[in-house]
Order: sequence, then C-alpha cells, then structure tokens
Amino acid sequence: MIWPFKRSIESRRKSALKHCSHPLMQDFLSADIADKNRDWRDISLVSLDLETTGLDPKKDQILSIGLVEIHHGSIHLDSAWHQIIQVENDIPEASAVIHHITDDIMAQGERIKSIIPQLLERLNGKVMLVHYANVEQNFLNAACQNLYGSPFIIQTIDTLKLAHRQMSARNHTIQTNDLRLFNLRKHYELPEYTAHNALYDAIATAELFMAMAAESNPKGPQRIGDYLN
Repeated sequence: MIWPFKRSIESRRKSALKHCSHPLMQDFLSADIADKNRDWRDISLVSLDLETTGLDPKKDQILSIGLVEIHHGSIHLDSAWHQIIQVENDIPEASAVIHHITDDIMAQGERIKSIIPQLLERLNGKVMLVHYANVEQNFLNAACQNLYGSPFIIQTIDTLKLAHRQMSARNHTIQTNDLRLFNLRKHYELPEYTAHNALYDAIATAELFMAMAAESNPKGPQRIGDYLN
C-alpha cells in the first residue's frame, strides 16, 4: 500500500479531482504542474504568506493574505496583492499585538469565501513559495475543504525546509531561531522588513529564496525539483 504522504503530487491531484464537484477546484486541480527538471527561473512562482489568529486551522482563522509573483527569476512588485480577511470572532488581543490587525481593520476586509477564489486563480498552474509550509498548506487546505469539499494540493517550495537541508549538508549545528525568516535574511545580508505583515513577509520570502538558489549553484542550472518539498 502507498500511504498518502508518499504519493506523488500528480497522483494526489488526480485522486482529488475524481471526487471534486466544484468547477473552481476542478480547474485548479487539473492545471499542469511544473516539470521537476526545468530551471525554476523558467517557471512562475507565487510567494505567499498568511497571517492567522493562531496555528490550529481547526479553531484559528486567516487574518490576511499577501503574495507577490516571480517570473523569469525576477520579483514582479506590480503583482503584489494584500487582502484583509473578515473573521467571525473578535481577534484575540495577543494576535492583534503581533499582526497589528485590529477588529476595526478586520471589519473593512472581505469574507474568506470571496478571497479564496481570487487566491486560487493567482496560484493556478504555478508553484507556491512559502516559509514554513505547514501554516499555508494547512490553513488553505481547511478553507478549500470547508468551501468546496476538496483538498488544497500544490507544488511547494519551503524556504525553511530548504535552509534546514542546506545547513544539514554542511554539518551546521542548527538552532531553532536559525531557521526564522528574518534570521536567515540576515545571513544573506538582505534588508530588514517589518515582520508579521503578510505582503512584506511574502516579498521577504521571495528575496530569501532567490539568494539561497543563487548560492546553491550560481553558474549552473537550478532544477526546480531540487527545491520542491
């Protein structure tokens, strides 16, 4: 028996598509995926970040979504997209302190059911780039399951996992804080941004990935398969 976590993304998407009835998810799950042998600079990536009220998608909610697209190895700032999400409950004080999204700001946003279709359209046929994929994957999967009854399955590059692999290959002793987005950016001498803003974090992740990819093989090909989860 092949356990689900060992199945290829192609197999998982095809299986989900067979049981999918919503046109939006049918379109998303049937889109072609990137050939792992292609250079990532020839593929469209979407650097994405979510800000949430916590880490458990069963009880916590998405507060904001930020993204920026990468085409031909360049970040396209004209593609930047930032959305505040209206949530059902009051925002916990601890969360508001971190994300600076108050109930007043949240009230001006849109419902998740209006935002997810726009997000899926932007991600359709592209590779998702994130830092710590568990957050984005789990929350977007929960949203798609709740709205459409289908799982969220996409090719993903996780800069946290990529950094862990690179450090391990160099026999680097890894401390927990070493893998934080902004500590990794310092290692590559990238500029500081305000943390916990979904759009800024998406841009920060895009810049970090490009620096990491350039370091891994500066003159040769850079197969996207070498960076995928």
